[in-house]
Amino acid sequence: MHAPGSAPRTGSQPTTVAIIGAGVVGLCCALQAQRKGYRVTLIDREAPGKGASFGNAGYIATELINPLSTGKTLRSALCLWLSPRGPLALPLRYLHWILPWLARFVMAARPAQVARSRDGLVALNRAAVAAWQRCLEDIGASAQLCRSGYLLVWESSNRLDDAHRHAEDLRQWNIRTELVQGARLVELEPALAGTVSHALYFPDACQVREPYSLCQELFKALQTRGADFVQQAVEKLMPDNDGVGLQTDTGVLHFDQVLVCAGAWSKPLLQGVGIEVPLEAERGYHLSFEGVGTELNRPIGSAERRFVMSPLDSGLRAVGFTELGGLKLKPFARRFRVLRHHSQALLPALANPALKTREWMGHRPTLPDSLPVIDRHPLHQRLWFAFGNQHLGLTQAAISAELVVSMMSGEAPPIDPQPYRVDRF
Repeated sequence: MHAPGSAPRTGSQPTTVAIIGAGVVGLCCALQAQRKGYRVTLIDREAPGKGASFGNAGYIATELINPLSTGKTLRSALCLWLSPRGPLALPLRYLHWILPWLARFVMAARPAQVARSRDGLVALNRAAVAAWQRCLEDIGASAQLCRSGYLLVWESSNRLDDAHRHAEDLRQWNIRTELVQGARLVELEPALAGTVSHALYFPDACQVREPYSLCQELFKALQTRGADFVQQAVEKLMPDNDGVGLQTDTGVLHFDQVLVCAGAWSKPLLQGVGIEVPLEAERGYHLSFEGVGTELNRPIGSAERRFVMSPLDSGLRAVGFTELGGLKLKPFARRFRVLRHHSQALLPALANPALKTREWMGHRPTLPDSLPVIDRHPLHQRLWFAFGNQHLGLTQAAISAELVVSMMSGEAPPIDPQPYRVDRF
């Protein structure tokens, strides 16, 4: 048995590691562990890529460097919540459950904490695209990632100063933008509604062609290289001197190392090993419009309506809402109606009643400071964590994998892991 934090054994008996969670973060972690010589078993109650990873917009959102909790967010939260078509939802039946989390969220808006969170997001996001390129090149799937550009649009002409200020803020972090209006805007996206006044164009932005297909490519590579997949729910973590046991509904599995990448379902697993993390399940909704993927040339975000539309191989996807509703409530039909309204307002072609649409709701793992947990258990050295990337799971998956597996292998981490400690709360 190798010492915690050291490289895996090089003899005939490789170190075993279980990755709990087969979303995009877990898949990237499993592949990275394979590259480092570990014998990998991937475990999930669902098929790979069927959780929150299935429903994202496919956009690598490296410009999102501000945490969700800021003074500006708190000042606008009530209006956003009360607006019938606003982007923020908090079901009343869930309010009493989420009050402790909301208190932590408010505390995270303190300027010093905002600065720490921003630094942590910048470090991950700056390294995100290059990490994805390494990951996909290694498995022969580089075509999944493309430089698409991104357009952040405003419909109100009197908010031109907002775009200027945002561009200036991003320039401080070396994020390139171009303010576009008129003919240049039409050139970039001719199908957009004429009500769009101006936009910021991000020429360096990337997207994946289809999030679920990406997950399938990652999983196929894992299996080809000898990984095992166990489709079971993990009920309990049982660390001991020799590794970590996993209680499933059919018995106990034992591994030298275990890495928890269970997204919004990570919290109860950590509670069982003495760690409380203020993890909340933020529910996200999407609509997919089949057969209209060519209506847009690149992902589009609305600064005012606060949702994103992306052209994917499967069609056009509209993604939105921050709904703090936990894991058990059913989807609310009115969220889909609001998404449809916003989508049609920006892209009039979507008003065609003959278009086929699909609805989806999933759970994003969100922490009050908007940073993930990428760390190991402070007492049980063979137990590791990588979860809580909130809206940026796809963006940060490959670099999160490189970071946590480097620490597991006793190598120098590619970025400073301190901001993502599990005990920071």
